Amino acid sequence: MSHELDAAALDQLFRTARTQNAFLDTPVEDSQLKALYELLKWGPTAANGSPARFVFVKSPEAKARLAPALSEGNHDKTLAAPVTVIVGFDLDFHEKLPFLFPHTDAKSWFDGPQEGRHEGAFRNGSLQGAYLILAARALGLDAGPMSGFDNAKVDEAFFKGTSIRSNFLVNLGYGDPSGLFPRLPRLSFDEAARID
Repeated sequence: MSHELDAAALDQLFRTARTQNAFLDTPVEDSQLKALYELLKWGPTAANGSPARFVFVKSPEAKARLAPALSEGNHDKTLAAPVTVIVGFDLDFHEKLPFLFPHTDAKSWFDGPQEGRHEGAFRNGSLQGAYLILAARALGLDAGPMSGFDNAKVDEAFFKGTSIRSNFLVNLGYGDPSGLFPRLPRLSFDEAARID
């Protein structure tokens, strides 16, 4: 049986975690990014489909390819971040189901036009993007997830000729507290939820 995490762990994952807008000039090692993936991959998805695909943009050349797709408000902070993750989703994720979900013919559930797989790929890929943020925080990294970019330009630069489409971006590194905005409020339970 699982046990409840202590207050410090819950703070690191949720209560004191912040969306970072600036990062310290401290590199994130490739080994850390691999450890990050090795943790996030265990989060559940429908039929274990695991449709998310991740591009860890680190090199100056890759950042130069990403730059034209960024909105003005996200341009500088993204190029300054040690790593930017393109969280994408594979519209042909079902091709991996014989390996990922071998006890039945799950691939046949998703055969047909890609449009029929879009909703599931997008939904579960988004879920995996959230796992990435939590895994990063669990491993001591800070995250700055965002929209504010041109998906078509990102797809052209990083996924041309594939069945992968971009969803959102996450800047990763060690946060610089000077870049934080004041903490914003959240909705109460009664405003956002109910128990039926």
